[in-house]
Amino acid sequence: MGNEAELLIDGHETFGSILEGISRAETYVLVQFYIVKDDELGRELQQALIAAAGRGVRVLFLYDEVGSNKLPRQYLEELRAAGAEAYNFHTQQGPSNRFQINFRNHRKIVVVDGKEAWVGGHNVGDEYMGRDPDFGRWRDTHVRIKGPAALALQLSFVEDWHWATGDTPGVNWTPHPAEDVDLPILIVPSGPADERETATLMFTQVINAARERLWIASPYFVPDQGVMNALRLAALRGVDVRILIPDEPDHMLVYLAADSYFDQAADEGVRFFRYTDGFLHQKVMLIDDQVATVGTANFDNRSFRLNFEITGIVAEPTFVAEVERMLLD
Repeated sequence: MGNEAELLIDGHETFGSILEGISRAETYVLVQFYIVKDDELGRELQQALIAAAGRGVRVLFLYDEVGSNKLPRQYLEELRAAGAEAYNFHTQQGPSNRFQINFRNHRKIVVVDGKEAWVGGHNVGDEYMGRDPDFGRWRDTHVRIKGPAALALQLSFVEDWHWATGDTPGVNWTPHPAEDVDLPILIVPSGPADERETATLMFTQVINAARERLWIASPYFVPDQGVMNALRLAALRGVDVRILIPDEPDHMLVYLAADSYFDQAADEGVRFFRYTDGFLHQKVMLIDDQVATVGTANFDNRSFRLNFEITGIVAEPTFVAEVERMLLD
Protein backbone atom coordinates (compact mmCIF):
# COMPACT_ATOMS: atom_id res chain seq x y z
CA MET A 1 0.00 0.00 0.00
CA GLY A 2 1.05 3.65 -0.14
CA ASN A 3 1.49 3.39 -3.89
CA GLU A 4 0.77 5.77 -6.73
CA ALA A 5 0.16 4.63 -10.33
CA GLU A 6 0.17 6.90 -13.37
CA LEU A 7 -1.12 5.51 -16.67
CA LEU A 8 1.14 6.49 -19.59
CA ILE A 9 -0.40 6.26 -23.06
CA ASP A 10 1.93 5.99 -26.09
CA GLY A 11 5.60 6.82 -26.52
CA HIS A 12 5.72 10.55 -25.90
CA GLU A 13 4.04 10.27 -22.49
CA THR A 14 6.04 7.21 -21.53
CA PHE A 15 9.52 8.36 -22.46
CA GLY A 16 8.82 11.93 -21.38
CA SER A 17 8.06 10.52 -17.92
CA ILE A 18 11.04 8.13 -17.93
CA LEU A 19 13.54 10.80 -19.01
CA GLU A 20 12.21 13.21 -16.39
CA GLY A 21 12.60 10.47 -13.79
CA ILE A 22 16.21 9.83 -14.82
CA SER A 23 16.93 13.57 -14.52
CA ARG A 24 15.68 13.39 -10.89
CA ALA A 25 17.92 10.45 -9.95
CA GLU A 26 20.20 11.10 -7.00
CA THR A 27 21.80 7.73 -6.28
CA TYR A 28 21.15 5.17 -9.04
CA VAL A 29 19.18 4.35 -12.17
CA LEU A 30 18.33 0.79 -13.23
CA VAL A 31 17.40 0.39 -16.91
CA GLN A 32 16.29 -2.81 -18.63
CA PHE A 33 14.75 -3.22 -22.09
CA TYR A 34 14.25 -6.08 -24.51
CA ILE A 35 14.99 -3.92 -27.57
CA VAL A 36 17.29 -0.91 -27.59
CA LYS A 37 18.09 0.80 -30.89
CA ASP A 38 20.73 3.35 -31.77
CA ASP A 39 18.27 5.84 -33.26
CA GLU A 40 16.85 9.18 -32.14
CA LEU A 41 15.06 7.79 -29.07
CA GLY A 42 17.89 5.39 -28.25
CA ARG A 43 20.42 8.21 -28.29
CA GLU A 44 18.14 10.41 -26.19
CA LEU A 45 18.01 7.70 -23.54
CA GLN A 46 21.77 7.16 -23.83
CA GLN A 47 22.51 10.85 -23.31
CA ALA A 48 20.17 11.02 -20.31
CA LEU A 49 22.04 8.11 -18.72
CA ILE A 50 25.41 9.63 -19.55
CA ALA A 51 24.29 12.91 -17.93
CA ALA A 52 23.14 11.01 -14.83
CA ALA A 53 26.47 9.18 -14.59
CA GLY A 54 28.23 12.52 -14.98
CA ARG A 55 26.59 13.88 -11.82
CA GLY A 56 27.61 10.81 -9.81
CA VAL A 57 24.54 8.61 -10.23
CA ARG A 58 25.25 4.89 -10.62
CA VAL A 59 23.78 3.67 -13.91
CA LEU A 60 23.07 -0.01 -14.55
CA PHE A 61 21.94 -0.83 -18.09
CA LEU A 62 20.68 -4.31 -19.05
CA TYR A 63 19.44 -5.45 -22.46
CA ASP A 64 18.47 -8.70 -24.17
CA GLU A 65 21.18 -9.90 -26.53
CA VAL A 66 18.67 -11.23 -29.07
CA GLY A 67 16.17 -8.41 -28.99
CA SER A 68 18.99 -5.83 -29.16
CA ASN A 69 21.23 -7.78 -31.53
CA LYS A 70 21.62 -4.76 -33.81
CA LEU A 71 22.70 -2.40 -31.03
CA PRO A 72 26.19 -1.14 -32.04
CA ARG A 73 29.13 -1.75 -29.76
CA GLN A 74 29.91 1.95 -29.87
CA TYR A 75 26.60 2.76 -28.18
CA LEU A 76 27.59 0.58 -25.22
CA GLU A 77 31.18 1.79 -25.18
CA GLU A 78 30.00 5.39 -24.92
CA LEU A 79 27.84 4.47 -21.94
CA ARG A 80 30.73 2.65 -20.26
CA ALA A 81 33.14 5.48 -20.98
CA ALA A 82 30.81 7.78 -19.05
CA GLY A 83 30.84 5.41 -16.07
CA ALA A 84 27.67 3.41 -16.70
CA GLU A 85 27.68 -0.37 -16.34
CA ALA A 86 26.13 -2.06 -19.39
CA TYR A 87 25.61 -5.81 -19.92
CA ASN A 88 23.44 -8.12 -21.96
CA PHE A 89 21.18 -10.58 -20.14
CA HIS A 90 23.43 -13.48 -21.24
CA THR A 91 20.62 -16.02 -21.56
CA GLN A 92 22.82 -18.96 -22.50
CA GLN A 93 25.35 -18.65 -19.67
CA GLY A 94 27.95 -20.46 -21.75
CA PRO A 95 28.02 -23.07 -24.56
CA SER A 96 26.79 -25.88 -22.31
CA ASN A 97 23.39 -24.17 -22.18
CA ARG A 98 23.13 -23.36 -25.88
CA PHE A 99 19.53 -24.57 -26.10
CA GLN A 100 18.45 -21.74 -23.79
CA ILE A 101 18.86 -19.38 -26.74
CA ASN A 102 15.09 -19.69 -27.23
CA PHE A 103 14.56 -17.79 -23.96
CA ARG A 104 14.20 -14.00 -24.08
CA ASN A 105 14.30 -11.36 -21.37
CA HIS A 106 11.28 -9.40 -22.53
CA ARG A 107 11.06 -7.14 -19.47
CA LYS A 108 11.03 -3.34 -19.72
CA ILE A 109 11.88 -1.78 -16.37
CA VAL A 110 13.31 1.55 -15.21
CA VAL A 111 13.89 2.24 -11.50
CA VAL A 112 15.10 5.51 -9.99
CA ASP A 113 16.55 5.46 -6.45
CA GLY A 114 14.18 2.66 -5.41
CA LYS A 115 11.41 5.27 -5.11
CA GLU A 116 9.71 5.22 -8.52
CA ALA A 117 9.66 2.78 -11.41
CA TRP A 118 8.24 2.28 -14.88
CA VAL A 119 6.97 -0.89 -16.57
CA GLY A 120 4.94 -1.64 -19.68
CA GLY A 121 5.04 -2.45 -23.36
CA HIS A 122 7.46 0.10 -24.80
CA ASN A 123 10.95 -0.76 -26.00
CA VAL A 124 13.51 1.83 -27.04
CA GLY A 125 13.20 2.64 -30.73
CA ASP A 126 11.76 5.36 -32.94
CA GLU A 127 8.83 3.16 -33.99
CA TYR A 128 7.62 3.29 -30.36
CA MET A 129 7.32 7.06 -30.83
CA GLY A 130 5.20 6.64 -33.96
CA ARG A 131 8.02 7.53 -36.34
CA ASP A 132 7.95 4.36 -38.45
CA PRO A 133 6.24 5.16 -41.78
CA ASP A 134 5.18 1.51 -42.21
CA PHE A 135 3.20 1.41 -38.95
CA GLY A 136 2.39 5.05 -38.29
CA ARG A 137 0.96 5.41 -34.82
CA TRP A 138 2.37 2.91 -32.34
CA ARG A 139 -0.27 2.25 -29.71
CA ASP A 140 1.35 1.22 -26.43
CA THR A 141 0.96 1.61 -22.68
CA HIS A 142 3.27 1.96 -19.70
CA VAL A 143 2.67 2.73 -16.03
CA ARG A 144 4.73 4.80 -13.61
CA ILE A 145 4.67 3.45 -10.06
CA LYS A 146 5.76 5.43 -7.02
CA GLY A 147 5.91 3.85 -3.58
CA PRO A 148 6.80 0.46 -2.07
CA ALA A 149 5.70 -1.46 -5.19
CA ALA A 150 8.65 0.12 -7.01
CA LEU A 151 10.86 -2.10 -4.88
CA ALA A 152 9.24 -5.20 -6.39
CA LEU A 153 10.24 -4.01 -9.86
CA GLN A 154 13.70 -3.29 -8.46
CA LEU A 155 13.93 -6.83 -7.06
CA SER A 156 13.21 -8.28 -10.50
CA PHE A 157 15.94 -6.13 -12.03
CA VAL A 158 18.47 -7.06 -9.33
CA GLU A 159 17.82 -10.77 -9.89
CA ASP A 160 18.31 -10.36 -13.64
CA TRP A 161 21.45 -8.29 -13.09
CA HIS A 162 22.86 -11.00 -10.82
CA TRP A 163 22.11 -13.64 -13.46
CA ALA A 164 23.86 -11.59 -16.14
CA THR A 165 26.89 -10.44 -14.15
CA GLY A 166 27.21 -12.48 -10.96
CA ASP A 167 27.06 -9.21 -9.03
CA THR A 168 24.34 -8.09 -6.62
CA PRO A 169 24.25 -4.29 -6.72
CA GLY A 170 23.81 -2.30 -3.54
CA VAL A 171 20.48 -0.52 -3.82
CA ASN A 172 17.97 1.11 -1.50
CA TRP A 173 15.39 -1.25 0.02
CA THR A 174 13.68 1.27 2.30
CA PRO A 175 10.04 1.76 1.24
CA HIS A 176 9.06 5.33 0.35
CA PRO A 177 5.24 5.51 0.45
CA ALA A 178 3.58 8.05 -1.80
CA GLU A 179 1.79 10.87 0.00
CA ASP A 180 -2.03 10.85 0.19
CA VAL A 181 -2.29 7.87 -2.20
CA ASP A 182 -2.91 4.27 -1.21
CA LEU A 183 -3.26 2.06 -4.29
CA PRO A 184 -2.91 -1.72 -3.88
CA ILE A 185 -0.37 -2.83 -6.50
CA LEU A 186 1.03 -6.31 -7.05
CA ILE A 187 4.07 -6.90 -9.28
CA VAL A 188 4.21 -10.35 -10.89
CA PRO A 189 7.51 -11.34 -12.53
CA SER A 190 7.39 -14.55 -14.55
CA GLY A 191 9.78 -16.62 -16.61
CA PRO A 192 11.21 -20.01 -17.52
CA ALA A 193 13.32 -20.12 -14.35
CA ASP A 194 10.21 -20.24 -12.15
CA GLU A 195 9.23 -23.48 -10.42
CA ARG A 196 5.73 -23.06 -11.87
CA GLU A 197 4.42 -21.55 -15.10
CA THR A 198 3.73 -18.25 -13.38
CA ALA A 199 2.47 -16.33 -16.40
CA THR A 200 0.08 -19.10 -17.45
CA LEU A 201 -1.28 -19.36 -13.92
CA MET A 202 -1.66 -15.57 -13.68
CA PHE A 203 -3.65 -15.32 -16.92
CA THR A 204 -5.79 -18.33 -15.99
CA GLN A 205 -6.57 -16.89 -12.55
CA VAL A 206 -7.48 -13.51 -14.04
CA ILE A 207 -9.85 -15.13 -16.53
CA ASN A 208 -11.45 -17.34 -13.88
CA ALA A 209 -11.88 -14.39 -11.50
CA ALA A 210 -13.85 -12.26 -13.98
CA ARG A 211 -17.57 -12.08 -13.25
CA GLU A 212 -18.83 -9.24 -15.48
CA ARG A 213 -16.07 -8.06 -17.79
CA LEU A 214 -12.73 -9.23 -19.16
CA TRP A 215 -11.06 -7.01 -21.74
CA ILE A 216 -7.65 -8.01 -23.08
CA ALA A 217 -5.41 -5.97 -25.39
CA SER A 218 -2.40 -7.77 -26.87
CA PRO A 219 -0.42 -7.60 -30.11
CA TYR A 220 -0.32 -11.41 -30.29
CA PHE A 221 -3.07 -13.92 -29.53
CA VAL A 222 -1.72 -17.50 -29.49
CA PRO A 223 -2.77 -19.01 -26.14
CA ASP A 224 -2.57 -22.66 -25.15
CA GLN A 225 -5.70 -24.79 -25.01
CA GLY A 226 -6.11 -24.47 -21.23
CA VAL A 227 -6.15 -20.68 -21.35
CA MET A 228 -8.38 -20.78 -24.42
CA ASN A 229 -10.86 -22.99 -22.59
CA ALA A 230 -10.85 -20.58 -19.64
CA LEU A 231 -11.79 -17.75 -22.01
CA ARG A 232 -14.60 -19.77 -23.54
CA LEU A 233 -15.94 -20.70 -20.10
CA ALA A 234 -15.85 -17.04 -19.03
CA ALA A 235 -17.98 -16.09 -22.03
CA LEU A 236 -20.35 -19.00 -21.37
CA ARG A 237 -20.98 -17.79 -17.81
CA GLY A 238 -21.95 -14.37 -19.15
CA VAL A 239 -18.71 -12.40 -18.86
CA ASP A 240 -18.21 -9.64 -21.46
CA VAL A 241 -15.02 -11.01 -23.02
CA ARG A 242 -13.34 -8.73 -25.56
CA ILE A 243 -9.98 -9.30 -27.22
CA LEU A 244 -8.31 -6.32 -28.90
CA ILE A 245 -5.54 -7.21 -31.37
CA PRO A 246 -3.80 -5.29 -34.16
CA ASP A 247 -5.13 -5.22 -37.69
CA GLU A 248 -1.63 -4.49 -39.00
CA PRO A 249 0.83 -7.34 -38.24
CA ASP A 250 4.50 -6.98 -37.38
CA HIS A 251 5.07 -10.77 -37.38
CA MET A 252 2.98 -12.40 -40.11
CA LEU A 253 3.29 -16.00 -38.85
CA VAL A 254 2.02 -15.11 -35.37
CA TYR A 255 -0.68 -12.94 -36.93
CA LEU A 256 -1.93 -15.83 -39.07
CA ALA A 257 -1.69 -18.31 -36.17
CA ALA A 258 -4.24 -16.25 -34.24
CA ASP A 259 -6.87 -16.92 -36.92
CA SER A 260 -7.17 -20.54 -35.85
CA TYR A 261 -8.56 -19.48 -32.46
CA PHE A 262 -11.24 -17.05 -33.54
CA ASP A 263 -14.06 -19.37 -34.60
CA GLN A 264 -14.02 -21.66 -31.58
CA ALA A 265 -13.98 -18.70 -29.17
CA ALA A 266 -16.53 -16.63 -31.08
CA ASP A 267 -19.01 -19.51 -30.98
CA GLU A 268 -19.13 -19.12 -27.18
CA GLY A 269 -19.44 -15.33 -27.27
CA VAL A 270 -15.85 -14.08 -27.11
CA ARG A 271 -15.66 -10.94 -29.22
CA PHE A 272 -12.57 -9.95 -31.21
CA PHE A 273 -11.71 -6.41 -32.28
CA ARG A 274 -8.94 -5.27 -34.62
CA TYR A 275 -7.13 -2.02 -33.92
CA THR A 276 -6.79 -0.07 -37.19
CA ASP A 277 -5.14 3.24 -36.23
CA GLY A 278 -1.52 2.08 -36.64
CA PHE A 279 -0.03 -0.85 -34.70
CA LEU A 280 -1.27 -2.00 -31.29
CA HIS A 281 1.49 -3.28 -28.98
CA GLN A 282 0.06 -2.72 -25.48
CA LYS A 283 -0.32 -5.59 -23.02
CA VAL A 284 -3.29 -4.59 -20.88
CA MET A 285 -6.17 -6.38 -19.13
CA LEU A 286 -9.31 -5.07 -17.44
CA ILE A 287 -11.16 -7.33 -14.99
CA ASP A 288 -14.65 -6.22 -13.92
CA ASP A 289 -14.53 -2.75 -12.28
CA GLN A 290 -11.87 -3.82 -9.80
CA VAL A 291 -8.53 -4.68 -11.41
CA ALA A 292 -6.37 -3.55 -14.32
CA THR A 293 -3.01 -4.86 -15.45
CA VAL A 294 -0.21 -3.26 -17.46
CA GLY A 295 2.91 -5.24 -18.27
CA THR A 296 5.21 -6.85 -20.79
CA ALA A 297 3.55 -10.26 -21.31
CA ASN A 298 1.76 -10.93 -24.57
CA PHE A 299 -1.21 -13.30 -24.76
CA ASP A 300 0.80 -16.11 -26.32
CA ASN A 301 2.77 -19.20 -25.43
CA ARG A 302 6.13 -17.46 -25.75
CA SER A 303 5.21 -15.04 -22.97
CA PHE A 304 3.51 -17.82 -21.01
CA ARG A 305 6.54 -20.11 -21.00
CA LEU A 306 9.72 -18.87 -22.70
CA ASN A 307 10.07 -15.16 -21.96
CA PHE A 308 11.07 -13.43 -18.75
CA GLU A 309 8.13 -11.04 -18.27
CA ILE A 310 6.69 -8.74 -15.62
CA THR A 311 3.18 -7.45 -14.97
CA GLY A 312 1.81 -4.70 -12.74
CA ILE A 313 -1.64 -5.40 -11.26
CA VAL A 314 -3.56 -2.42 -9.84
CA ALA A 315 -6.74 -2.98 -7.82
CA GLU A 316 -8.22 0.51 -7.53
CA PRO A 317 -11.41 1.84 -9.18
CA THR A 318 -10.05 5.21 -10.32
CA PHE A 319 -7.10 3.62 -12.12
CA VAL A 320 -9.40 0.94 -13.55
CA ALA A 321 -11.67 3.68 -14.91
CA GLU A 322 -8.68 5.32 -16.63
CA VAL A 323 -7.80 2.01 -18.30
CA GLU A 324 -11.44 1.57 -19.31
CA ARG A 325 -11.50 4.99 -21.01
CA MET A 326 -8.24 4.22 -22.78
CA LEU A 327 -9.53 0.91 -24.14
CA LEU A 328 -12.87 2.40 -25.17
CA ASP A 329 -11.01 5.12 -27.08
